[in-house]
Amino acid sequence: SKEQRRAMEGIIRQARNSNPEMDIVIMHFVDPGKISLYREGLIPEVIVNHQAIADHYGIPTINLAKEVTDRIDAGEFSWEKDFKNLHPSPFGQGVYAHSIIAFLKNSFNKSKLSKKEPTQYDVPTKLDQYAYSSGFLVDVKEAKLAKDWQHVPDWEPADNLKTRPNYVGQPFLIGYSGAKSLKFKFNGTAVGIAVAAGQDAAIISYRIDKGEWKQLDLLTPWSKQLHLPWYYTLANELKKDEHLLEIQVPENLNEGSQKKACRIRYFYVNSDQNPK
Repeated sequence: SKEQRRAMEGIIRQARNSNPEMDIVIMHFVDPGKISLYREGLIPEVIVNHQAIADHYGIPTINLAKEVTDRIDAGEFSWEKDFKNLHPSPFGQGVYAHSIIAFLKNSFNKSKLSKKEPTQYDVPTKLDQYAYSSGFLVDVKEAKLAKDWQHVPDWEPADNLKTRPNYVGQPFLIGYSGAKSLKFKFNGTAVGIAVAAGQDAAIISYRIDKGEWKQLDLLTPWSKQLHLPWYYTLANELKKDEHLLEIQVPENLNEGSQKKACRIRYFYVNSDQNPK
């Protein structure tokens, strides 16, 4: 819950700080889990969290999850035959589109469109001081390498797994089983890595400021299908100060016939001191 709120608040604040005239709409989409919760009389946790941010910043929302649930329960259509998936069928996309169009028509009425000046939105006080409102990506060349880490200027997978744009044929920092401690210095309250997590994704060990080593398995439920871009926040609620992140790929955690790898596309930091 805390991460969901921090992320959404960070998105909103970055957007409005970049352009105070920006209109924003938050949409709550549907999936089987949300349908089940609504049928139990509960509001899904992610909707509660995102709605809290929307309310604080005066942002309108479209609750497509509740609408679809109500219309299925009213017998208008079914999930299995009509909607089919959380990435909807063309029918499901049409349901979404109709509601979005109706919302926009109601919002941009003649009186609003006749205004000569666009609305200048205020950015209220943060709900969470650690919200990701100053996040930015950092080039992997900023890290100090150790044994069995290497910069690869245009990584391509050796297996036949699919890839995603910007996460293939691009610079990567890659550490294989047994890779020692790379070092990344940063100034900020949070730090993480953006990786390409394929079927050979490794278990890494990491620590902040020479603290306790922690383990993280980079493998995702979808890694057997593709080298999936994934963001892992390794530390947050740090003091606004200089910090040191260290990452290893311990051999004892990555045993087996397949060579395991940690492929880092970016580091990311939440800090007011964005070098760009």
